[in-house]
Amino acid sequence: MGLVETRLRAPRPRDERKLDWIADRFGPQGDRRHMVQTSARLLKLLSLLQSRRFWTGGELARELAITERSVRRDVDRLRSLGYPVHAATGIGGGYQLGAGKELPPLPLEDDEAVAVAVGLRAAATGPVRGLEEASVRALGKLEQVLPKRLRRKVTALGAVSVQLGDGSPTVDADALAVMANACRDAEVLRFDYSSHSGAASTRAVEPYRLVHTSRRWYLLAYDLHRGAWRTFRVDRIQGRPRAAGRFKPRPLPAEDVAAYVSKSVSTDAYPIRARVTVHAPAQAVSERLSGVAGRIEALSPDRCVVHTGGGSLDALAFHLGFMGFEFEVHEPEELIDQLRRLAERLGRAAGRSGAAGA
Repeated sequence: MGLVETRLRAPRPRDERKLDWIADRFGPQGDRRHMVQTSARLLKLLSLLQSRRFWTGGELARELAITERSVRRDVDRLRSLGYPVHAATGIGGGYQLGAGKELPPLPLEDDEAVAVAVGLRAAATGPVRGLEEASVRALGKLEQVLPKRLRRKVTALGAVSVQLGDGSPTVDADALAVMANACRDAEVLRFDYSSHSGAASTRAVEPYRLVHTSRRWYLLAYDLHRGAWRTFRVDRIQGRPRAAGRFKPRPLPAEDVAAYVSKSVSTDAYPIRARVTVHAPAQAVSERLSGVAGRIEALSPDRCVVHTGGGSLDALAFHLGFMGFEFEVHEPEELIDQLRRLAERLGRAAGRSGAAGA
């Protein structure tokens, strides 16, 4: 799952009015073609600045196939259009699209921007499936340029809004936005964390991906103190994470990040692990199991393999029986024995219940 990828596109027909307007601002009518090319480059530069937080002049020059001097001129043009492009010198410096005193030129009025931000927060932490990750990406981009006066309105609306929950853990939308931007910008995060047992610790991590599964958010990060990859439940992060400098990204632990996180929270996290064949379509089984309850691999249209785990044999046996499908356990042997004992116990209970009702 990629939270930081932004694809650049050539200007589409609907952008032609923007190009004409920019050309009118910066060039004479006799040099129209050249200015339209410059205008298209400005749009691409703006898209680059929105795709991540910091760019060096050299990086922008390579992406745009121009000189660094031309980059500086184009940045000045964006500033004159109202886009707050900040520049910093020295190591780690470069250009950054920031938040100005006023909302930069966007096809949104102030109240529309507030409405979008509030809606994105609700979508990021709400019950509608499939929108969570895109909502966090969009929320991070919007809040990067949202003026403080509008950000205060968004915070105030969130403070007085109440959403009926379903018992799922809740997360702070501001914290999600901070983590999403840190993943995008390769910024080290520090935060206080509570483990499953309740033990508290302070972590310093390199964040890479936010993954949403089974109504929970997880942060895939490299733990600098432990020197290993870790998956953190976002609802167990206390307060808002704090940025602590930049880092050079390292290779991810797996190509399929979503599968890696699912495995780490559904099987690797438990002392007892099981492999089970279920006589039902993989889609039907996935609707009964949450993303933290197991990984599902389709064998045929009507069979699949489930890799799952549990804290005890009793919990695993109950979990499998609760699916409502026929199945057989391949491993571990202890779980098979536990299922036999459970079946005998349930049989005796059914026998007694029938005799008592006669």
